[in-house]
Parts: sequence; structure tokens; C-alpha cells
Amino acid sequence: MDLLDTLRSTGAVRGFTDEPVGDDTVVSILDTARFAPSGGNKQPWRVAVVKDPALRHAMAELMRPVWEEYMGANAVGRRPFAFGRSIDAAPVAVPNALIDEIGTVPVVLAVAANLHDIAIMDGNLDRPPVVGGASIYPFCWSIILAARAHGLGGVMTTFLSRAEVPAAVPLGLPADHALVATIFLGVPTHQNTKLRRNPVDSFATIDRFDGAPLAG
Repeated sequence: MDLLDTLRSTGAVRGFTDEPVGDDTVVSILDTARFAPSGGNKQPWRVAVVKDPALRHAMAELMRPVWEEYMGANAVGRRPFAFGRSIDAAPVAVPNALIDEIGTVPVVLAVAANLHDIAIMDGNLDRPPVVGGASIYPFCWSIILAARAHGLGGVMTTFLSRAEVPAAVPLGLPADHALVATIFLGVPTHQNTKLRRNPVDSFATIDRFDGAPLAG
């Protein structure tokens, strides 16, 4: 695929056929994704390719209450987990195919990052730090893009990260690592390529964030 077309048409895929994805394909995807940039080229990522049905079930059981809390906040018109805060809203049980049918998802990846290899430049500010993600999420996105080149689709989620402590033991999460994402991959039942995004002049300004909109 043309690079620009791929960037402009790769949407989240949450529905997969039952067609299996071989380990050779997963290796090829990760072999491409490993060229993603990271601070100091530390490449802080670790990936667990989760195949064990019991382990997948355990992951789903940890994600489900997080998902229901998320949907409960949505139901009252609030942004769930804004700056890491919970919303005082009753959880809402809503089906989620990735969680409910995790055993049939062709590929489940748990992605961790070595915190010793990530510079948290905003760690001293009076807010949750965010810039450390610059050293790990380009790798995660490269996995999604590389999967697209193999005719696959996927989605990155962070629900399990909220349950990192109980997930650490069954996943064998190394000490001083953060569980940064869970990525689901497979042959898509539908590849959504018509994406809705805000136009450039709605978010890009000249010189200052309150400057004049950038127009082409």
C-alpha cells in the first residue's frame, strides 16, 4: 500500500474472522515494528504473545470491570479516567467482543515498557506524566501499520493497564516495567477506511497555541 494512503485509512479493527494468523506472520510484523523510534534508541519494549486460553480468560476478567466503569462514565456524559481519575458513576454492563470473545481473537499481544529506559521529562509537573509514551507508542502503532501490510487489522487498548498490579503475576511482567497496551490482531471482518478526523485548521495554529489557525 502507498504510505500516505495507509496512514489516512488505517482505522481500529475490533472484529475478526476465524482465520488463524501464524507465528511467522507475527514475527514479521514485530520485525518491522522494531524499527520504531524511541528516546535514545533504547527500544524499551517487551511483547508477550498470549496464546494460553486460561491466561486470555484471566486478562478478560481483569479488563471487564474497567470496561464497565468506562461505559458507566460515558453513560453520564463524562470523560472516563480523565487524568487518571475515576468517575463517580455506576458501572454499566455493555458487550465488548474483544473482551467477551478474547479466546477466539487470532493474536493477542501484551506490550510492556522498561521504565529504566524511558525519560519521563514531565515527571516533575503537578499532573500525571504523559511524554514517556513517546518511547513506546510509536512501536505499538507500527505494529498496527505492519499488520495492515499483511492484510490484517487491529486495535490497541489500555484497559488492562488499569489492572496492571493483578495482571503482573500471570503475565510475568518484569519488575520496573509498565504494562502499556494490549493489541488485538486478525483478519478483519470489516476494514473501516473512511475515517473522520478534525481538519488541520482546527488544531494547528501559528507561533502560539492561541495563534491564528494554520491554513494551506
